[in-house]
Amino acid sequence: MADIAIIDYGMGNLHSVSKAFEYVAPTASIIVTSDPDEVRKATRVVFPGQGAMPNCMKEMDARGLRDAVVDSALNKPFLGICIGLQMLFEKSEEGDVKGLGVLPGQVRRFPNSSMIDAGGQKLKVPHMGWNQVCQSNNHPMWKGIANDERFYFVHSYFVDTADQTTVSAQSTYSFPFVCAVARNNIFAVQFHPEKSDAAGLTLLKNFVQWQPIFNC
Repeated sequence: MADIAIIDYGMGNLHSVSKAFEYVAPTASIIVTSDPDEVRKATRVVFPGQGAMPNCMKEMDARGLRDAVVDSALNKPFLGICIGLQMLFEKSEEGDVKGLGVLPGQVRRFPNSSMIDAGGQKLKVPHMGWNQVCQSNNHPMWKGIANDERFYFVHSYFVDTADQTTVSAQSTYSFPFVCAVARNNIFAVQFHPEKSDAAGLTLLKNFVQWQPIFNC
């Protein structure tokens, strides 16, 4: 049984994620796996991803991982990264595809008509590069990370949820958008902590140490 299982469904930046966890948790047992049974047995689960959400959902289902992912998201410390955040929600505009429905909300594309910065210049989509993250609460995953710290983003879509109790941080790209969510044992981020230098490594270390409180 692994301490940390990093889910492999053929679409994640698995090498970087795995190496980052090996750095922050050198004594932990870490596996990269597409085996649903290994995911179920792991103490903690990381759900990374990059690419198009329809392809991610298809590849996840092709490997029989859906039930193991949902079960883990309900029952153990669970970290979603990038598409791994978006797939937790109900539906995405990208390919008009249904997500896992673990969290309420939609995934929407940055609208071209609204992508203007404060100086009137056109902003590019995808949103790519370093951006400030404004924390919405004192979640244990933010321990040791300054508010408005910069993290690395690569995405064209963002989460839109009416449930503000799940919002743990926002960033701004023309307008404020949700970039981190938290509920019970779930913490998920739009940015890439494995590519975000010291702040990102601190967040991953916090995940290794996190003991979530489960609420009925």
